[in-house]
Amino acid sequence: MSASGLLVAGTSSDAGKSLVVTGLCRALARRGVSVAPFKAQNMSNNSAVCADGAEIGRAQYLQAQAARVAPESAMNPVLLKPGSDRRSHVVVRGRPAGILEAGQYATGRRHLAEAAWAAYEELAARFDLVVCEGAGSPAEINLRAGDYVNLGLARRFGLPCVVVGDIDRGGVFASLYGTVALLEPEDRAVVRAFLVNKFRGDPDVLQPGLDALTRRTGVPFVGVLPWLTGVWLDAEDTLEVGAWRRSDPRPGALRVAVARLPRVSNLTDVEALAAEPGVDVLVTTDPDVVAGADLVVLPGSRATVSDLGWLRTTGLAAVLAERAARGRPVLGICGGYQMLAARIDDPVESGAGPVEGLGLLPTRVAFAEEKVLGRPVGAWRGHRVEAYEIHHGLAALDDGAEPFLDGARAGAVWGTMWHGTCENDAFRRAWLAEVAAAAGSSWTPQPGAPGYADRREAMVETLADAVDAHVDLDLLLTGTRVTLPAARTGVAS
Repeated sequence: MSASGLLVAGTSSDAGKSLVVTGLCRALARRGVSVAPFKAQNMSNNSAVCADGAEIGRAQYLQAQAARVAPESAMNPVLLKPGSDRRSHVVVRGRPAGILEAGQYATGRRHLAEAAWAAYEELAARFDLVVCEGAGSPAEINLRAGDYVNLGLARRFGLPCVVVGDIDRGGVFASLYGTVALLEPEDRAVVRAFLVNKFRGDPDVLQPGLDALTRRTGVPFVGVLPWLTGVWLDAEDTLEVGAWRRSDPRPGALRVAVARLPRVSNLTDVEALAAEPGVDVLVTTDPDVVAGADLVVLPGSRATVSDLGWLRTTGLAAVLAERAARGRPVLGICGGYQMLAARIDDPVESGAGPVEGLGLLPTRVAFAEEKVLGRPVGAWRGHRVEAYEIHHGLAALDDGAEPFLDGARAGAVWGTMWHGTCENDAFRRAWLAEVAAAAGSSWTPQPGAPGYADRREAMVETLADAVDAHVDLDLLLTGTRVTLPAARTGVAS
């Protein structure tokens, strides 16, 4: 029987699985294929909220947009959000579902596997093809017995698997060969193809290596994707925090320092800042960089009280206090906003109870058991702001506090619980202009610059173009129930 989907696995985390799935979803959608992304389990503190209030990984949210379908909880049925090195908060079908301890990772996930398999079956019944993204590497042999996201998923549903290797890291032949060599014969039979990612240079120089590896493994290559400039994706883990790097590191740029918290979450909030012309964004732990920036952003955190303690230990808390005293701009988002408050009472996330915040905003935060998940809409200075929220902490403003979106402002310090506010072009540019004025910067928005959503759409189209040009889709889809019509390029239907 023909397979209802395919699995995109990788030799390691950040080998390019998310990129390939995104490009495949758009390339197939452009050809009229009804396609859905799927990741059985995602371990990430970067998440988004669907229209129905379900929380899923940011990468799957983008992949759904690439497939031109509405994001939904079935596309990422299990989301693990690390709160420490040994504990993760569990989200099942978009809703909080308890805690998973490190010792349970290999043995205590049967109920999560069943939820993931049921979600896959739902998608397979409604779409022509389900493009599945693996996690980490399929050769993590210590976890194979309980695996339901890599070859465990592929074996259960009869999915062909393509393994992606990142040649830019070096050692791509060894990593691809080693991946299949570590697999048991039954798992090895599932691997139908290899795909090289991030290649720079002459493909003719690479070809002898591809041929040799195919002779040794029996696994053909379906393509070699080139290095693509101007392409970034929502990072799923800390390996690629700030994958967009500096957006415009030039004299006269508006300098933005983003504190790299130990348990940072939704750092993707600052991607829209990095995409703005003339804005230089740097993710850092350096107190001198934080002190000298025009704007400092405290992003979200999955461990607010713990990361607040880290700010104090590193000296960054003192730098932030000094900035506030001098009228130097600071923005706190979600957990970062909570840290700026006068007081935090947290019996839920950390169990610490009442602790003193940084005291830079006239706000008090109390954590509640029930997580707030939503897609709020507001306004600032007449600019519409669409956002999403994911938090246990509830902030109450002191009497006379100046509201800012759903949060507060005091002098040059702003805070909001809302994620995604900077993705709103008119708001972002107007607010950054006010920040620049407060910081004494000459930066102004560039007239006619493309908006954030337009840039992301162009990025997805670039990925799809690369897949169409450099991947043998017919070979890749061999064994699935999809037969491709001729390519239809461009933004469609």
